[in-house]
Amino acid sequence: MLMPGASVAIVMFYAGINALVALVLALRVVRLRSATKTDLGTGGHRGLEQAIRAHGNFIEYAPLILLLLLLLELSGLGAIWLHAMGVALTLGRILHGWGLSTNPGESFGRLSGIFLTSLTLLAALVLCIVRGGAALAGLTNQGGLIG
Repeated sequence: MLMPGASVAIVMFYAGINALVALVLALRVVRLRSATKTDLGTGGHRGLEQAIRAHGNFIEYAPLILLLLLLLELSGLGAIWLHAMGVALTLGRILHGWGLSTNPGESFGRLSGIFLTSLTLLAALVLCIVRGGAALAGLTNQGGLIG
């Protein structure tokens, strides 16, 4: 249920931070393309491939999770939940980008980033389903729904 006068300040904050992370990852791709004189694809350059995948993986997950968080904020989910998921998403995406950029194989950054991102996605999608289902059924937050 959309809460009257709902603010989107929390998700706006994390969206801005994550957009900055996306920009840094994109600029890394641009820098490596220039350095390797590669216009399209990877040109067989492993570092460029890692940078492209770090940016691509970020773009595959962050927008969807931020959209789910926005819907949760608009539905009145408590600030503590939104901050917890926002921090987990942001930290997970930074760790994953760093891990993949520095090591093409398994690394602490990559594995912990995958874990935090997956956990955030799972929590957000479950909360969206539960809160959306409750709103469709006409239930309110007074019925003990998380938030």
